[in-house]
Amino acid sequence: MIFRSQNSISSVYKVVSSSATTGSLQKRFISKVRLKWVKNRSIDHIIDMDTDLKAACLLKDAINRSSTGFLTAKSVSDWHKLLGLTVPVLRFFRRYPTLFHEFPHARYANLPCFRLTDTALLLDSQEKTIHQTYENDTMERLCRVLMMMKSKTVPLQSLHSLKWDLGLPDNFEKTLVPKYPEDFRFVKTSDGLAGLRLARWHEEFAISALQKSKGNNKMGDEYRKFKRGQTALTFPMNFPRGYGAQKKVRAWMEEFEKLPYISPYEDSRQIDPNSDLMEKRAVGVLHEILSLTIHKKTKRNYLRSLREELNLPHKFTRLFTRYPGIFYLSLKCKTTTVTLKEGYQRGSLVDPHPLVRIRKKFYHVMKTGLLYRGKGMNLIPQQDILLDGDANRETEQAETEEEEIETDDECFEETSATEEDESDED
Repeated sequence: MIFRSQNSISSVYKVVSSSATTGSLQKRFISKVRLKWVKNRSIDHIIDMDTDLKAACLLKDAINRSSTGFLTAKSVSDWHKLLGLTVPVLRFFRRYPTLFHEFPHARYANLPCFRLTDTALLLDSQEKTIHQTYENDTMERLCRVLMMMKSKTVPLQSLHSLKWDLGLPDNFEKTLVPKYPEDFRFVKTSDGLAGLRLARWHEEFAISALQKSKGNNKMGDEYRKFKRGQTALTFPMNFPRGYGAQKKVRAWMEEFEKLPYISPYEDSRQIDPNSDLMEKRAVGVLHEILSLTIHKKTKRNYLRSLREELNLPHKFTRLFTRYPGIFYLSLKCKTTTVTLKEGYQRGSLVDPHPLVRIRKKFYHVMKTGLLYRGKGMNLIPQQDILLDGDANRETEQAETEEEEIETDDECFEETSATEEDESDED
């Protein structure tokens, strides 16, 4: 394996004045403001829609993998938790007849079976075409994930959990990885699990999404100054209504943004784990992981399984509520989902990946099936089934209003940087 020498972390300290020492930089504690959790209805609405969409796509892939070309109700009866559903899988199948066609088993008449409809097969073929067209993009995204790990290795189990979020094709370990033997290698992890290891470092990939955004947009001058060691990169902030105007919040964020930005692809073992510098580095890592997901969100548990490899603090999920201008932590659908706020605007993704667009088609077909269920499939207009997604605009434009959950008059309180949270989010 060929990896670069990762000693460039020392260059980060050039952004501080010559009179400041590395020790004082790492030990300096900034004042923090603990903000209340605020509900974001538009993002919650997206998560609610994507829960059923993801379950339908996972079932679609399972049917494709089946040697018989269908699934029986009995074989999927205990899959509801795996799919993130709160209803039985049989009921879920029957809810969307435009995707799943029900028929009796050849030997057991009382056993319902489900195969894909012609519409679902058509959409699936379009999805496979997108995977082929954007294969290099997918390979790069997978490389970036591995490049952030301390051992450059991720258990396949963790990658399978992130498959939907990262836009990896089904059975990617058989269809994608073997095409790049110089970049990936199958190994056994320290726990004896099957894992995927980076075999070759790509220097051109070691540029974070934040660095790219600062270098490509009209604020490119900020990135050039950062490269010369004259300033630190700043994270885009989108505070809940009323928070950004608070003086204490502004002062806190200004102190935080002045800390040096450390690329998530740099070796961070030299940094004091209890310092503010490490906290900003952790925010940068979480920002990059979410930037690599095509929906700019993922489940908290998926990130927890990578915590040690990413060199994140044990209670790293507190960062999602500590920095509400960057992240949003949703409790929708009986799970905890983490979202990158800058990826959304007015209830829609700012820059949707082609896979997101084809998934919108899936969702429109699902919604059409729900509307016409029990009225006869012949009543569904063909243009509704194959619509490109614009007719589903109503579902994309959710409310942008944000609702406070707590009822205190004060929306913040000043805290010490060393103060422990009363509850353990992990």
